[in-house]
Amino acid sequence: MIGEQKKVGIFNLTSASLVFFLFLYTSCKKSTTPPAPPPPPPAGTAFQANTHTINTVTFNSTGILYGITVNPVIQISFSDKVDRNSVPASISYYNRSQSSSNVTFNVTYQNNDSTLLITPANNLSFLNEYIFSLTTLLKSVSGKYLTNRLDLDFYTQIDSTDKFPRITDSALLDLVQSQTFKYFWDFGHPVSGMARERNTSGDIVTTGGTGFGIMAIPVAINRNFITRTNGLARVQKIVSFLSGNAQRFHGAFSHWMNGNTGVVVPFGSNDDGADIVETSYMMMGLLTARQYFNGTDAAEINLRNDINNLWNAVEWDWFRRNGKNVLYWNWSPNYGWAVNVPVQGWNETLITYVLAASSTTHGIPKTVYDSGFARNGSMKNNNTYYGYQLPLGPAFGGPLFFEHYSFLGINPTGLSDAYANYQTQTLNHSKINYEYCKANPMSYYGYSNLCWGLTASDIPTGYTASSPTNDVGVIAPTAAISSLPYTPVESMQALKFFYYTLGDKLWGPYGFKDAFSLKDGWFASSYLAIDEGPIICMIENYRSGLLWNLFTSCPEVKAGLQSLGFSAPYL
Repeated sequence: MIGEQKKVGIFNLTSASLVFFLFLYTSCKKSTTPPAPPPPPPAGTAFQANTHTINTVTFNSTGILYGITVNPVIQISFSDKVDRNSVPASISYYNRSQSSSNVTFNVTYQNNDSTLLITPANNLSFLNEYIFSLTTLLKSVSGKYLTNRLDLDFYTQIDSTDKFPRITDSALLDLVQSQTFKYFWDFGHPVSGMARERNTSGDIVTTGGTGFGIMAIPVAINRNFITRTNGLARVQKIVSFLSGNAQRFHGAFSHWMNGNTGVVVPFGSNDDGADIVETSYMMMGLLTARQYFNGTDAAEINLRNDINNLWNAVEWDWFRRNGKNVLYWNWSPNYGWAVNVPVQGWNETLITYVLAASSTTHGIPKTVYDSGFARNGSMKNNNTYYGYQLPLGPAFGGPLFFEHYSFLGINPTGLSDAYANYQTQTLNHSKINYEYCKANPMSYYGYSNLCWGLTASDIPTGYTASSPTNDVGVIAPTAAISSLPYTPVESMQALKFFYYTLGDKLWGPYGFKDAFSLKDGWFASSYLAIDEGPIICMIENYRSGLLWNLFTSCPEVKAGLQSLGFSAPYL
């Protein structure tokens, strides 16, 4: 064995020497047929790589290897001795995750120069993608060029060390709630006080996300993140804007609006008017705030009166579309019912029907819930996945936000109706999502009992509602963390992994970034209001039940749930 080392840099080649075989022939007249091709080289004379491994694992030019150490050894053995002078120009080694920065490497020659060992001069970066190539510029000492190039695409392993000091679980939950709350408090729109759709949305604010943010304010007050006076002032600012500036359509708000003017920002084609689902998220937040700010001073009384005016003005029955036994999602003053999407379950819109039934001014009867949302029982599932029977919804349950948005306010504990036990529904859907990620049938790098949670989020190519039947390899922290009331052990394990292990990439000024993909080495730079809000609120429901207690203390909500046939200890 020869152990000599040679340090080599990366060379950017603009041209390469080409070897041509010239066939000379003589003829007394012009040939009418092309010359015969040269015969193939005799067997065994080609210069080729016999074996090629990284950390003893064979690689090829297709597929990506994951979890490679940061000091990998690439070993390639050839059919002949290598011409050392050709090595530098034949190797390309760079970090694809860092704008193709070159890797400085060492080469060790072994087995009488027929084996190369390539190692980085310094440790590679954790969780980065690297590209290694050995081209056909490599020559043997006998002058032959390498027959086929070799390419290796790999991701380095996760850095498993803690990125932040360990603190108690209670302190960690405080930290996650307070940091996430900054999205709604520090980053709230300066004019309207409403929540921006995302951190890159400028003046576009979101109705539903703002409703979630309003629910977070009582949490922030009780946790001493802000004072009651300041929290009251912020809610009043939002309510005054909604009352005096925001466009309304039969009492309902649009999905998006301009945070300066309140004018609708169209959400999509023909969608420039009312969104009754987004409005229900807003009303859930406002009613929660109404119950919290229950003082006898003029400011709190005025706030409650203003909230009641907004609440009573929503014409829930208008969205039956001329008396149909189903609610419709959108109505536009310009396009009417052109969007034509009925609000049907099982999904995130249970709250819409509960509030519609709770209205004392524009309520709906039970038959609209039964025929419209429950689809006369067609929303039932009752199949078993990973050992858990799922009462409602699509196969494997769908994205986890189905069990979050409505249940920021509605307490599923002991709640049941003709279609399901909702404690079972929320628990089993969460368990199925967890077990799916742990089983990892798609073999995505990084999925585990510590790294799970599929729901709607940003992805590297845009946005999607991830679920076991639409799994693109992206985990959203809100999915597991917002499931804390249902899966406290599994969710807390995930939260700790996100914070301590991935925190250098995933933790930011507003808490956890929206999503990540370990298989792509991708971490979102975005924060979304509808993903941030459930983190704060569902952590609090897990810790104290505060928001569940506030919302379900509304006398209208109690009556509405009962009118739809629900029963629960709190009704």
